[in-house]
Amino acid sequence: MQVSQAGFPAPVIVSSTDDLAQLCARLKQEPFVTIDTEFVREHTYWPELCVVQLGGVSDVAVIDTLAPGLDLAPLADLLATESCVKVFHAARQDLEIFLHLFDALPCSIFDTQVAAMVGGYGDQVGYDTLVSAITGASIDKTHRFSDWSARPLSKAQIAYAAADVTHLRDVYLTLHRELEKQNRLHWADAELAVLNDPATFRPDPRRQWERLKARTNNRRMLGVLREVAAWREMEAQALNIPRQRLIRDESLLEIAAVRPQDADSLSRVRGVSRGFAEGKAAPGLLAAIKLGLDLPEKDLPRPPRKPEGAKPSSALVALLKVVLAASCEANRVAPKLVANSEDLDSLALGETDSPVLQGWRRAVFGDDALALLRGDIQLAVAGRSVRLIRAQKSSEETVSP
Repeated sequence: MQVSQAGFPAPVIVSSTDDLAQLCARLKQEPFVTIDTEFVREHTYWPELCVVQLGGVSDVAVIDTLAPGLDLAPLADLLATESCVKVFHAARQDLEIFLHLFDALPCSIFDTQVAAMVGGYGDQVGYDTLVSAITGASIDKTHRFSDWSARPLSKAQIAYAAADVTHLRDVYLTLHRELEKQNRLHWADAELAVLNDPATFRPDPRRQWERLKARTNNRRMLGVLREVAAWREMEAQALNIPRQRLIRDESLLEIAAVRPQDADSLSRVRGVSRGFAEGKAAPGLLAAIKLGLDLPEKDLPRPPRKPEGAKPSSALVALLKVVLAASCEANRVAPKLVANSEDLDSLALGETDSPVLQGWRRAVFGDDALALLRGDIQLAVAGRSVRLIRAQKSSEETVSP
């Protein structure tokens, strides 16, 4: 049933394994549970989980995950219960935490941010904005940047944490009802597929070099960059420190360009100190450089860019953006969910394997985009909006085969 704001249970702190087990046993019997987390990550590679909030019909719990002796196994069991939907807002970081903690993603997830984009509430709408739009309630974000690792938790922190799962019940029920009415639940399910894939949260270290966007066609440099970027990723994970704290992107790019092969030359790279070059981590980095230098020519990566000359017309891309905006406005769905700039470029280049030409995206935008490219769409201003008008062919017109 839907729980009103006035009927929210008072939040309780859970700091013992027995209390957590009893709480999770009750919540497993419910059709859905709302979940949020609070964590710190400024000084670590992996997020340090500090608090988990759970919301049910009669329970609002703030779990102190740093409590001495607390075993989170009952929470893992709840997250693995398929019959109970786990409701998050902007779930990616929460899911990454649980995957790292339990080596498994929660089953049966629903992300209200994704659902809101499908339902026409805007691009990547924030929790407080969504709560206000659906329930009229106002969220106090004073403690958004609290140090959640500090103990004891204040009453204000507990109230803030609880609000992230109490209002979420109303948001979930409303969005689910609206998407069901619009026959768009399967749209949301399709978008949630990426969140159900562990690979989403475990990026391949050997593809980290692509993030650095090296502006070079030198495949040997790219080979070295791939190896040193992979080394940094795995070393940062092993040491549990942010990758940029281990060694910065700019230094990796210069290392790939100058390819130092000993501690002395490594220490002359911008951003690399003598202490690092002579420290415990340096031999691994130098070994990665050598690995890149020794790669056979056939195994070197190629520049990740489009072939020369494959540049779309900026005017055509601009028209596609207008059609995208108009189509999404008419269908009340967030444009960012439908197509990105790369999708528009590929359409303008005549490519036919774009995601916008598949599934529900084709119905919302893809067919209109193809009509524009064929010259079968006219744009018209109607009041304060843009209308898409299919061009009417006269009987005298002939169509080329």
